[in-house]
Amino acid sequence: MDESSRPLDTLNASRNKTVLVELKNGLSYVGKLRAFDIHINVVLENAEEYHNGEVKRKLGTVFIRGDTITILSPA
Repeated sequence: MDESSRPLDTLNASRNKTVLVELKNGLSYVGKLRAFDIHINVVLENAEEYHNGEVKRKLGTVFIRGDTITILSPA
């Protein structure tokens, strides 16, 4: 079985790398993926909040609830 054959394996391969997280409310966050759980709740470090492609805030460490996420992708 290859390393990224299951969704959580793919997510684990992105740990400590920069990821893009898009939410149901239209906001996006870019930051370093530090942790996640089976519900895809995630912790990002050095996170920046984007709205309509523009940086709105630099937030540092954030926790994002998994049921609000629509896309989680390597940046």
